[in-house]
Amino acid sequence: MIEISPFVIGLIGFGILLIFLAFRMTIGYGMMALGFVGFAVLAGTDDALGLLKTVPFSTMFSYDMAVLPLFMVMGHLCFQAGISQDLYATVHTWIGQLRGGLAMATIGACAGFAAVSGSGMATAATMGTVALPEMRKYKYSDALATGCIAAGGTIGSLIPPSIVMIIFCILTAQSVGKLFMAGFIPGILEAIFYMITIYIICKRNPLLGPPGPRTTFKQRVYSLRSTWSVLILIVVVMGGIYTGVFTPTEAGGIGAFGALVIGLSRRKLGWQGFKDALIETGKTAGMIFVILTGAMILNYFIVITRLPFELANILTTLEVNRYVVFALILFVYLILGCIMDTLAMMLLTVPIFFPIVVGLGFDPIWFGIMIIRIMEVAMITPPVGLNVFVIKGVAKDVPLSTIFRGIIPFFIADILHISMLMAFPQIVLFLPGMMK
Repeated sequence: MIEISPFVIGLIGFGILLIFLAFRMTIGYGMMALGFVGFAVLAGTDDALGLLKTVPFSTMFSYDMAVLPLFMVMGHLCFQAGISQDLYATVHTWIGQLRGGLAMATIGACAGFAAVSGSGMATAATMGTVALPEMRKYKYSDALATGCIAAGGTIGSLIPPSIVMIIFCILTAQSVGKLFMAGFIPGILEAIFYMITIYIICKRNPLLGPPGPRTTFKQRVYSLRSTWSVLILIVVVMGGIYTGVFTPTEAGGIGAFGALVIGLSRRKLGWQGFKDALIETGKTAGMIFVILTGAMILNYFIVITRLPFELANILTTLEVNRYVVFALILFVYLILGCIMDTLAMMLLTVPIFFPIVVGLGFDPIWFGIMIIRIMEVAMITPPVGLNVFVIKGVAKDVPLSTIFRGIIPFFIADILHISMLMAFPQIVLFLPGMMK
């Protein structure tokens, strides 16, 4: 009888999981099934049943996991309170009179809403509803209008508080607070890169983004009245994490309570809106907890196969520069982004790639930001490009080919931005290094 090594069993298992995904099996249950069966094959049925007894409870009832629904409900409450519309209106008032100004305002509003929603797709869907009709009103090119919203929505994964960041920290046992701080400067730079891209596009062809109406300085200052409370909330939440006054989980609770107070004080959050926010949070959190439970069970199978460690040994002994290996890893993420969503990519690949990257001597916090950044690019890469399909759902009369064409300049900006973060890691590590 031929004896198959655990490493080969691990490779076979991942092949089976990809088949599950190809047949549209729910990823959480697919990972759970593979992890259970694989662990049973290698360690015995009793030990595998033990995982089913302990892992779901330890995952769903962990105090640290409470940070997920808390930041989610914060984002949903802000949405129900109309904060996304106010953010767009404020930025629109300040820079809407420039060529491409409405598109730049959309990017700025995406960055602002990302700081309270924590979700890239939620940011794209919300800003698509708010900004697209306004840009069409001023005769903006459909390609530029939809492209900037799809690209701007990806900022939600990088600017804290980000759901993807929290999941990365859960998978790798890294500090949520440090990763939040690490994403702050790159997230702002991403928005600036996108705005510069819009400026260059509209300078070459002003018809793509005609200027909006001019506003006075008094109107600009007055527009801040509807956003100052949200800015204070963001500063309190992120400042508290940065200074160590409270933990990320406590920050999530404070943020959720603050969003509730802001919504009630603005008289835009009614009982129905409050219920809708809780229901949407429950749906999303329930889905993510099932996926995380499946990922945790799968991780036990991955560890017992020694798959990450064997791959790490192979890659670390290659006679090439470590940055070449890292670039190959980023390229894998870009390819995977063409066939699966961001959460699936992270849950499937981080347990494998994380030991490899750490073994090569890279900083784990920097690695977290880099893969989140490349996964943002994957969100607008064909043929999947989830943010593109979100925008297509908002702009039903715009062909997908037009949206993808509008994304090309932002894709180039993404590559330049990622190259800068690779060349200068201190951009990512500066704020985490200053934390108490």
